[in-house]
Amino acid sequence: MSEPETSQLSKAYEPSAVESRWYAYWDAHGYFQAEPEPGRASYCLTIPPPNVTGELHIGHALQHAIHDTLLRWRRMSGLNTLCVPGTDHASIGTERLLTLSLKKQGISKMSLGRDGFVKAAWDWTEKYGGTILKQLRLLGCSYDWRRTRFTMDEGYVRAVLTAFLDYYERGWIYRGSRVGEWCPSCNTSLSDLEVDHEEVLSSLWHIRYPIQGGGSVTVATTRPETMLGDTAVAVHPDDPRHKGHLGKTVLLPVMDREIPIIADPILVDPKFGTGAVKVTPAHDPNDFECGQRNNLPRISVIGKDGRMTEAAGRFAGLDRLEARKQVVDELERLGLLEKVEEYTHAVGHCERCHTIVEPLLTDQWYLRMQDLAALATDAIKSGRVRFFPDRYAAEALRSLENVPEWCISRQLFWGHRLPLWHCRQCAAVTPSIDRPAACKACGSSDLYEDPDTLDTWFSSALWPFAVLGWPDNTPEMEAFYPTNCMITDRQIIRLWVLRMVYSGLHFVKEIPFPDVYIHGTVLTREGVRMSKSKGTGGDPVELINKYGGDATRMSLLLMASKGQDIRFAEERVEGSRRFANKLWNASRFVMMNLANTPLPQSLSPDASWPLEDRWILSRLNRVLETVSRALGEYDFDDAAQALYEFVWNEFCDWYVELAKARFGGPEEDAARVRQVLAFVLETSLRTLHPFMPFVTEEIWQSLRTQLGATGNDSLMVQSYPTADPSLSDDEAEERFSRIEEMVRTVRNLRAQGGAQPAQRVQVYVVPIAEDSIPQVEVPSLTAYLAQLARAELTLLPPKQTGGVPSPSVAGATRFAEVHLSLAGLVDVEKETAKLTREIEAISKELSRVTGKLQNSQFLSRAPAEVVDKERAIEQELKTRKHQIEAQLSRLSQTS
Repeated sequence: MSEPETSQLSKAYEPSAVESRWYAYWDAHGYFQAEPEPGRASYCLTIPPPNVTGELHIGHALQHAIHDTLLRWRRMSGLNTLCVPGTDHASIGTERLLTLSLKKQGISKMSLGRDGFVKAAWDWTEKYGGTILKQLRLLGCSYDWRRTRFTMDEGYVRAVLTAFLDYYERGWIYRGSRVGEWCPSCNTSLSDLEVDHEEVLSSLWHIRYPIQGGGSVTVATTRPETMLGDTAVAVHPDDPRHKGHLGKTVLLPVMDREIPIIADPILVDPKFGTGAVKVTPAHDPNDFECGQRNNLPRISVIGKDGRMTEAAGRFAGLDRLEARKQVVDELERLGLLEKVEEYTHAVGHCERCHTIVEPLLTDQWYLRMQDLAALATDAIKSGRVRFFPDRYAAEALRSLENVPEWCISRQLFWGHRLPLWHCRQCAAVTPSIDRPAACKACGSSDLYEDPDTLDTWFSSALWPFAVLGWPDNTPEMEAFYPTNCMITDRQIIRLWVLRMVYSGLHFVKEIPFPDVYIHGTVLTREGVRMSKSKGTGGDPVELINKYGGDATRMSLLLMASKGQDIRFAEERVEGSRRFANKLWNASRFVMMNLANTPLPQSLSPDASWPLEDRWILSRLNRVLETVSRALGEYDFDDAAQALYEFVWNEFCDWYVELAKARFGGPEEDAARVRQVLAFVLETSLRTLHPFMPFVTEEIWQSLRTQLGATGNDSLMVQSYPTADPSLSDDEAEERFSRIEEMVRTVRNLRAQGGAQPAQRVQVYVVPIAEDSIPQVEVPSLTAYLAQLARAELTLLPPKQTGGVPSPSVAGATRFAEVHLSLAGLVDVEKETAKLTREIEAISKELSRVTGKLQNSQFLSRAPAEVVDKERAIEQELKTRKHQIEAQLSRLSQTS
């Protein structure tokens, strides 16, 4: 592909006309691609693989703006830079979406059978998968798309099965029966990390269990339907209320089954409630452990479909929630329902389909965690794996303490099959990636593959090295592993980050990455988590179409405070679009005035150079220091803000404005200012490129063409600017800051005094001390005020304000009082009348609001947000009234 035409910038910047063609150019020229180069320092990122059928949301946009900023920075810094993109097969989510789609066609999952469903899943993935990767191109992500991986591609599957067999042969994977989370809708086991706990207003039912021989014991439950599977009532052995009950039995209500009263100091807290707890070992994990300790039977009364089983007696076949209602009705009829209380508690919901999960006793495959957790713990404690912000290290370590054994099996068709082959003759298990010829125990060929699939997180735990070719020792593994940083969300530290850490240490004997950057969660303006399904989720593709990819990513980077959640507002994107326009317009002006100026590779200012030249070069150097430090410490908002303020305020608003007057002056001075403009603009474009790649590339290409450069080079492969100590000039920065302060003060006074933009004003400056404005600075101060504030300067002796004419408005800087004469600017009488009317109107409204806030009924009945709004209005009115009164006071001054 030839280089896009950019010899002259158009009058207006249109992102849609720029972004797609530059992305195609970069991609076609292989700028995103990286190959192993022995001996060359590398930088590698692997993106958190989104669901294969997912679409871009604001959280993704933030995450990938961060990824690409780091990549472009490191690439321009000379490192061999690689980013491996990819997607996750997302077993539960994809299977659920496909099942719903088939259902609309009148096809059931089970009617297709496993092979038919898996084929349909591949067809579905090919049709709908990869959308999000295409959308990432709109953001400008410079990923090596040739290396795109999918957790179900052939090489990745081999890595997953290799890892499973390693664990299995060590004896770390075993089959066990225990209570775990089950989704009746997705029909699979879940880990506790795949369950969202939501506060639900429900009831707490207090039920009397009759004691054989007389009396009763009361238990409380939020799930009365599970009492049908109770096998004991537990009390604390030291609870005096139940000393006489130990060894007795109760008659289980409704079921009329005798169950024992047992002592269990672990399960029962004697300070809570009645001190008696129903024990249902098949339907509660804590009860399961109690059952293990006390050798209790396990009775499953709820099935995998969420309906009551045959063990539930006459309630068999009922949905669990309908059974709850009928059990409560029966308890009431029997007179055993002591009381019912409203009760708010956390109820587990499947994070994918939002069905209430059910703790069920099932047979699953588990991975022992003790040795693996120790690997991750040591890596974090030793500092080999660091978290940014570092508070997440403590959170990670807490989650590694007493980590439960990992349920790695799922009852799904779509996913990685367990490489275990069961013998129908002797029931032995033969581990093998490929189908074995015979059972390892008896030699029979009558084998079948284990029906379960692996938890998606099991496969994604291998991501940083599996995408580079592991288990083979590939050149990519040699060159790019360990990777450099994992950028992700705090919600998956336990689910994914720690699992990658110990997987890398176990299989490759190296950490997968030294740094973990945890970015904030993007919230709505009101602070609510974004959700497309609830209508509170912004669509980054719409933002890109409206404002451009540069503006979208820059706005997110400006808000990317380390680890802090982001309250997103679309006007921030609009603000970044205005920033792009500002840069564009300033660049057009500079290039129209460069003539044949060659681009200087460096500049060496000295004391003879004009103050603004030395100032802008020193400020540029300061920004380079700030940006490099901030990017190195993952302070993206600090880096973006420093660039934003430098380009918009210091370069565009100050230096470019000052440069305009010098083009018509002496040729030596005009040539110098052209050199400085070209140098600062080109350096700024290179510095800003990782943040806003499209607009900077377009401007840079136009600039280099104008300056006579040829060839097909891209800005993205130029060297990243580094700070040059010779450009630092503290004295110039201090002197110019005083001028900035003076100009801003005069501009504010112009606004207060009502001066028209083109109107020249008279300013009287009274220094606070003899040396606060050195005489040598007066000529430059006079010139700057004339050019930038349209003000004529009169310098009075220190502390002598008698020479200031009246009326005037006054302001103060660190080193002087500043008075702006109002003579000829305003009609004092007319302005006084206008301001008086404003005060009367404000006073009337203030009286109304104050009265409302002094009304006790309003304060007690109105919602808190309404009261807060009225208080804010009151404060705003008071502030405005004070400001107008101050204006009136200034107008009334006579001398």
